[in-house]
This record gives sequence, C-alpha cells and structure tokens, in this order.
Amino acid sequence: MVVTLSRKTAPEATGLRRLLWGRSVSALGDGLWFTIWALYFTRILHLPPALVGLAMAAAGGAGLLMAMPLGAMADRYDPRAVLVAATILRGAAMAAYTLVSEPWAIVLVTVVFVAPANGASAVRTALVAGLVTGTEGRVRALARQRVAQHAGYALGAAAGAVVLAADRPQAYLLAIGGNALSFAVLAALTATVAPPPRARPARERRPGIRVVLRDLPYLAVIGATSVLSLCWAMLSTGLPLWIANATRLPLSLSGAVVVISSVGIAASQVFVTRFTATIVQAARTVVWAGALLAASCVLLATTAGGAGAVAIGVVTLAALFHVAGELGYVGGGWGLSVELMREDAKGAYQGASEAATATVQMFAPAVFTLALTGLAAWGWLLMAAVFLSFSLPVPALARWAVRTRRP
Repeated sequence: MVVTLSRKTAPEATGLRRLLWGRSVSALGDGLWFTIWALYFTRILHLPPALVGLAMAAAGGAGLLMAMPLGAMADRYDPRAVLVAATILRGAAMAAYTLVSEPWAIVLVTVVFVAPANGASAVRTALVAGLVTGTEGRVRALARQRVAQHAGYALGAAAGAVVLAADRPQAYLLAIGGNALSFAVLAALTATVAPPPRARPARERRPGIRVVLRDLPYLAVIGATSVLSLCWAMLSTGLPLWIANATRLPLSLSGAVVVISSVGIAASQVFVTRFTATIVQAARTVVWAGALLAASCVLLATTAGGAGAVAIGVVTLAALFHVAGELGYVGGGWGLSVELMREDAKGAYQGASEAATATVQMFAPAVFTLALTGLAAWGWLLMAAVFLSFSLPVPALARWAVRTRRP
C-alpha cells in the first residue's frame, strides 16, 4: 500500500492540539485515580476486596462488549459527539463516587465508569485518523497523544501520592472531584475540534461491525499483536511479584523500573514512528518488539535469588529491553491497525483492535501470577516464548491482510 505523508490544514492542526491538551488533562486525572482507587474503596468505603474485584471484573467485561459498538457509532455519527458523550458519561460516573456508598451502587458506578473506556479510546484513534491522512502522519499524531498521556499519568500519580500521604476522606473526595473535572475539560476541548471529512456521504449506509468480523486477516493481525500487550502486566504484576518472592532485591526497584519505562516512552515514542510508516516496516517492528520483550524476560529469569549491584544492573538492563519492546509493539500495532483498516469504518476497526487488547488485559495479571508463582524462573522463559510465538508470524499475517484489501 502507498503511504501518503499528511499535510494538515490549520483546523486539523488546531484540532490535534486540542485533543492533545485534553488528553494531557484527563490523563492527569487518570493517574490520580489509579493511584488512590484501591485504598479509597477498601479504607474509606470499607468495601471487601472480593466485591471490589467483582466490580472491576464486571466493568472489564462490559468494556470488552462496548468497544466495537462505540467505534461503529463513530463511523455512523460524528466521532466528536460520540467521544464527548462517552467522556461526559465517565465524568458523571466519577463524580457519583462521592455520592454513593452502598455496595450495589459502587458496582453500578464502576461499570458505567470503566465500560466506555476502551470504546472511547477507539473513537479517539478514529478521530485522529480522520484529521490526518497517511499512516506515518497518523501514527506520529497517536504517538504524541501517548506522550501527553504518560506525562499526565506521571503528574497525576505524584498528586495521588500526596492524597495517600494525607489518607483522609476529604483528600480522597477532593481527588475524585478533580478527576471528574478533568473529564469535563476533555469533553469541552473535544467538542471544539473541527469535524473530520467523511469518507462517504452522511446519508449513505455505513459498514458497521459485521465488516470487521468478516475481515479475518485483519483480526488475525491485531489478535497476534495484541498479545504483546502482556508487556504492561509484566511491569505492573510480574516484576513486583518476582522481586518480592524470588529475589533479595529492594521492592522499590520495581517502582524505579516504572519510572524508566515512563521516561523512555515520553522521550522515544514519537521517534519510533519513523520505523512504522509502511505495513512492512510496522510488521518488522512488531517482530523486533517481541524479540526485545523476550530478551527482557530471559534476563529477569537469571535474577532468581539475586541480590546486590549485579542483580540490580540486570533488572535495569531488562527494563531497557522492555521499554524498547513496548515502544515497538505500540508503534508497530498502530501502523498495522490504521493502514489495514477500511477508511469508511475507522471506528469499528479501531474498536476491534481495542477489544482484542482488552481481552488480553483481562487475563494478563493472572497469566503472570500463575507463571511466576508456579514455574519460578521457568515462568519468565515461558513468557519469552509467548512473545516470540505471537510476534514472529505478524509479517506473514500482514502480507495476507494486504492481499485481501480492496484497491
């Protein structure tokens, strides 16, 4: 496929900037919430952990089911309006946390808050793709969005640490109100974005979800690449468990690795997009990403029972391999998903991509927990094999998908 470099008009460039600022502000609220939510539920609302787990599981399942329908709505209607509506709904749910305390109400609010998240992400990607032409320009714009997101997360997490240090109900409620406000800012900025040009007249019937479900080559590509999203649980679940149970290293090392990852993503995600401008480049980048993540797993396996400077150095090196692999997976996944999608069904295709990733993320913490607690160091080697097994076929799957695209 031929890649055309994007030439953004003034309204498109302004729209991208507004989306960027809105994503930064909402990510700050997200980072704040993700830092405090577990303690807010258990320490302030005194909810049993089992109920909290049930609420998150129900919300995750609802989010998986909503991703594609929300994306398809963005194809049929104005994607800005769909994104604004989803954002307002999530903001209202966040504000409702300050008003409810009954267990059933907490579960309901959690489902309403979490369920539209994956679909909203798909709509945002479709909106960016509508404002920018050409895979290289689209992936670069998405990379800038991710940089802004991680910067906001970092600031929000720092604010969350202050809330946790205070550990008072008023501090938690103030943080929740701030997060709700961040959704209002995002909705307001999104509403002012100029509408992207439509691939078809508005009155013409849109393809909908069925066209994606019949596109087996596309589903195969995103299915294989989405497995590499296990790399996120590798840091949030696998590494802390490993350091605590299988090494004599300080627990704070896992936090330092998260900092390395965040800084690396902020510094390099846009740079990596130059290697994902075509389908061939994007597929090759995914293969390299899988190899780098596998190498990170192998390095961590060698630290079993380790302590001292040498083991810390190995973990740090593994963190560098991990961040390089994550950068390649995200950039390559974007390149493949936006270049192989149908232009008249951007939202539905991106919804399928989000649903695939959400499916992997539902099981990712359990995968690492079982692998590392049951198999010890061999668990890391198993995960290395998983990363390699799902990344190596991507170029062949991408070639299959290219052969089935319409001219």
